[in-house]
Amino acid sequence: MHDDFTLMTRRELIKFAAATAMIAPLSLREALAQTSLKRTPEEIMGPFFPFGAKPLRGADLTKGRTGRAQGQVVHLIGRVLNRAGDPVPGVEVEIWQANTHGRYTHPKDTNPAPLDPNFNGFALQTTDGQGRYGFKTIKPGSYPTGVGDWLRPPHIHFKISGKKDRLVTQMYFPGEPLNERDRIFTQTPRKEMLVGRALPPTADLEQGGVLLVWDAVLGRG
Repeated sequence: MHDDFTLMTRRELIKFAAATAMIAPLSLREALAQTSLKRTPEEIMGPFFPFGAKPLRGADLTKGRTGRAQGQVVHLIGRVLNRAGDPVPGVEVEIWQANTHGRYTHPKDTNPAPLDPNFNGFALQTTDGQGRYGFKTIKPGSYPTGVGDWLRPPHIHFKISGKKDRLVTQMYFPGEPLNERDRIFTQTPRKEMLVGRALPPTADLEQGGVLLVWDAVLGRG
């Protein structure tokens, strides 16, 4: 099995391992406190899934052809679990998102916000033996939906494909005022499961960067 974590630097691996070690006890206590974990709720794939495009097979979405992508750097880490709380290795984790200006690199996105030539916002990884994934990306901007004054909050789309189950959903950023006004997020059951959790920054984190953790639970692994 190809291990996408070989594409991360040694420093990023150490930082990722330390951060996931911090969250493991909490997840274990949550798993033991109930018969089984709840499955992460589904959300719509949306109109901007990059069909036909080739995802970046790796961890770092911020490295463009001619420079670094614009915007706040986000180190997004987490695990894919089954409902028993066990990690699920070998799961494909795809993410796609808008850039810092709130625009997708997609021909159907008519948002007049600028494109970022160093950011296409589409990547794929395979979880390691402990069910872990990790991406270095950019915090996406909010954008108008074209329906009244509805602005979508910053979010990252996920498609998680296991051997027996597939999950399509969206991850949201904590503390965003637009979350509680969003017509998709607010109508999703167990919506609190879709919000990432900010961790304290590590010493080598970029200035202004964010370390965020989000676990996904598949029904059957």
